[in-house]
Amino acid sequence: MKQRRLVRIATALALGAVMLVPVERWARGAFQALSVDPLQGADCGSCHLAGDKTRSSNSALLTAPPEQLCSRCHPGALEASHPSGVSPSMAVPQSLPLDWKGNVTCSTCHSIHASGHGALQIAERGAAFCTQCHELSFFSNMADQGGSLLVSGHMTSGNGLEAAQTDEYSVQCMACHDERGQGPGVTVVGGNIARHATGSMEHPIGVDYRQAFAFGGYRDPEQLPPSISLPGGQVSCISCHQGYSSTHGQMVASNEGSNLCFQCHDL
Repeated sequence: MKQRRLVRIATALALGAVMLVPVERWARGAFQALSVDPLQGADCGSCHLAGDKTRSSNSALLTAPPEQLCSRCHPGALEASHPSGVSPSMAVPQSLPLDWKGNVTCSTCHSIHASGHGALQIAERGAAFCTQCHELSFFSNMADQGGSLLVSGHMTSGNGLEAAQTDEYSVQCMACHDERGQGPGVTVVGGNIARHATGSMEHPIGVDYRQAFAFGGYRDPEQLPPSISLPGGQVSCISCHQGYSSTHGQMVASNEGSNLCFQCHDL
């Protein structure tokens, strides 16, 4: 059993090192190569408080939190990703800069002003990048030994898979969790019903929440808690599960007494 566990850890780390999708290709919700700085010639005052007087000494003074500023061009980047705007619980090397409050932000991992706009701050990739901050035990204690997180800091299908009947996040989840995958089994039946192998849950994915709300029996989508993600307006795996957490796949809220169910269902 111990040997099998070590093999799974090694496989997960190798997957992260080899299959890391370059995050610098993230743009407009898809992966695109950027050969020039899209911010070149932009109004400095759109992000920096000092406007055209911005210098290295005052560049940290922004007009809004980095996550809000970056989401103007990358609206889906934080929908299912490594946390940003949070205080780290571990030591972070100087090569991965924190903001003036000591928080991890988009620019901790990504270069903002460069011809490789969005490129990672350092050359390491996969496990070598993640372990700049995280101990290996952080990943080895996960059910999948971190294989789902070491691929990229942003969750996206990014692999050409068709997601016509569901969202791209669920497509990536199913790449590991279907019958042939590495995670706990989940199959999609009847076109859009995610059936958990444990028998604990059967729930639709890839359905338009607003249409369901209009039909009745659901809460106003504008009043759902921020933890409930509806990518593209669709019910998704990440509507209920967290991809990036120390307990991979944990619920976005406790379901004791069907609490999570009642976040959306209005019976």
